[in-house]
Parts: sequence; structure tokens; C-alpha cells
Amino acid sequence: MSDPVLSLRGVTRTYQTAQGGLTVLKGVDLDIFPGELVGLIGPSGSGKSSLLHAAGLLERPTSGEVRIDGEDVGALDERARTRIRLSRVGFVYQFHHLLPEFDARDNVALPMRIAGWPLDQAQARAEAALASLGLAERTRHQPAQMSGGEQQRVALARSLANGPRLLLADEPTGNLDPATSQSVFETLQTLVKETGVAALIATHNMELAGHMDRVFALKDGHLEERQAESREY
Repeated sequence: MSDPVLSLRGVTRTYQTAQGGLTVLKGVDLDIFPGELVGLIGPSGSGKSSLLHAAGLLERPTSGEVRIDGEDVGALDERARTRIRLSRVGFVYQFHHLLPEFDARDNVALPMRIAGWPLDQAQARAEAALASLGLAERTRHQPAQMSGGEQQRVALARSLANGPRLLLADEPTGNLDPATSQSVFETLQTLVKETGVAALIATHNMELAGHMDRVFALKDGHLEERQAESREY
């Protein structure tokens, strides 16, 4: 088996509140491998977003180790962490967060431009990515001119624009109707297998979770793997 893209060891996360410390992650261990689609389930407030933020270097865990491609990223300064986020990590959220004044092509090209790609190369790669997701006719359309499912496909293309090793998604189909949700998930599933990216997907949709390679539940700060026949909270 290949080495994990993401490796978490003993990750904890405590927030300070008016009532004192609130610990939402209590020693989480997790490995995710190339081409693997891993589901993360749990009730609201269980710490799913905190786990994604720690894995994606958006927040530092209170304690524990985060490794991406074997590199311990915990001790890196913010500039180095930002560089890794840009080059190795892609994010998809429940709401697409597309820039309304940009068309689909330029929304997808934006991460590449930030990374230093020439404009023509970034736009060409963005057009190819959108075409692969069935959006060839939408490349010059702004988000308001597209359906919810199309907008989320654009967001997915944007998340993969820089060829990340790790894809993190927080309720990526949570704002879509059931049929569109299924279609977007199938697109995501295909992309994970074709690109070999390692994907961690937080979701409340148990039907979709049942189609993932593995599923973990966060409960009382601990991560527990769920078998296919018992994937419920």
C-alpha cells in the first residue's frame, strides 16, 4: 500500500469559551491514502469542521501531529503553511463561494493565478477542467447564470485547479436537492479515482456516505470507523 497523503496522530482541539475550555477533538488518529474517498459524519457541533480545518492547515490543533505527504506541518510558520495549502490542499464547501463578478473560467483560474501561473495557461487549464465536468458551454457564464449544481461543479474544478494531493470538503452537497446532490457526488467520486487525490468529505447525507471507501464518525471528540452495515450516528 502507498504511503498516506494525510496522517493525523493524537490531534486535539480545545476552544476557550465564556464557560471555560471546550474540547471538540480528543486524540484523533487518521490516515487517508491516494485515490481514497473517506466520509466524516457526526451531529452538528461534533467537531467535523474543526477536524477539516486542522487537516487543511486553516487552524493549528491544540496538540497532536498533522502530516501531509509525510511532512510534519505542525511546526511550520504561516507562510510555509499557506504555500502548502495552495499547492497541496483543495477545499470545497457547502456554499460554492464563487466570486460573483468572475465567470466560471476565471473563478477556476484564480488559484492558479495566485500560485503564479501565466494568465493564458491558467485560463486554458480552467477551461479544460470545466469541460471535463460537463461545463464547456458555461465557461464564460457568471455564477448567477448557473444552477446550484453547476456552481458546485465550478467550485469542485477550482478546488482541483492546482493539482492538490488532498481534497477536503465540508458538506459539499448540503445545499443541493437530492438529485443534484447525487450527481455532484458522482462527479466528485469519479474525480477522486481519476486524479488519485485523497479526499475527506464531511456530510450529513448517509446515503452518500454509504458509497465512500471508508466512513468515520466523530462522537464525544473521538473518531470511530463505521462498518457499511452500521453507518449511522
